[in-house]
Amino acid sequence: MLSGVQDVHYNVRDMQRAVAFYRDVLGMRVLDSNDWWTSLEFFGARIGLHWTGGAPVPNVLHDDHGARHGAMLTLRSTDLDADLAYLQAMGCHVLGRTDNPWGRLAAISDPDGNVLKLMQPPSPSNA
Repeated sequence: MLSGVQDVHYNVRDMQRAVAFYRDVLGMRVLDSNDWWTSLEFFGARIGLHWTGGAPVPNVLHDDHGARHGAMLTLRSTDLDADLAYLQAMGCHVLGRTDNPWGRLAAISDPDGNVLKLMQPPSPSNA
């Protein structure tokens, strides 16, 4: 019987570089790590990093809304502009952004080209 979600994970070419990005830039907490796998926690969600053995991670087609195929992690933001300024200062690549009546989005990539999204829901006064 299914009992919950274990994790969502991304494949990474360089585990140390990936852990540094998710831990030091995005602020995730490392739960455990070895050469092939790292488990992280972020506001109750488990995120995994799986080492490719050094093989490149295939390019992910994307647009301003994020990845065009496969799953994608979306992080909630309370201030998209400030979060993007911080991430860009940390060397993060912003792939695109949109402002919509239902929320503001930005697509970013990790050092391996995996696509993540940031979403700032509309404020209650704008909803």
